[in-house]
Amino acid sequence: MEGASSVSHTIGNEKLCGITGKAAHEIARLLQESGKAGGALRIAVVGGGCSGLQYQMDLVDRLREKDILIEAGNARLVVDPKSALFLSGSVLDYSEDLQNRGFVVRNPNASSHCSCGKSFSV
Repeated sequence: MEGASSVSHTIGNEKLCGITGKAAHEIARLLQESGKAGGALRIAVVGGGCSGLQYQMDLVDRLREKDILIEAGNARLVVDPKSALFLSGSVLDYSEDLQNRGFVVRNPNASSHCSCGKSFSV
């Protein structure tokens, strides 16, 4: 990953956020298609949504200072330390449901979810 050695980062594992096989496959596919094969999927928890907090995801080719890098096969997930507090113990999956196709975070810390599944509260 470009920039991985030039910034101070931590290696994380599935205790922070697990990655299912489907999600790992989709991350690798998206990175390849976008020309960021050495990159990662960044997941952040930000304020907003109908339940107070929401997940924000983006394909990136660089790590930021103090990021946490989780690898599963040829897929990489990057989380910032603040978001890690909300994500601990979560699992990133990929749904192929016709109405809700995309990445899904199963978060044991969420006390409630909105009906669209895109936001949550703790």
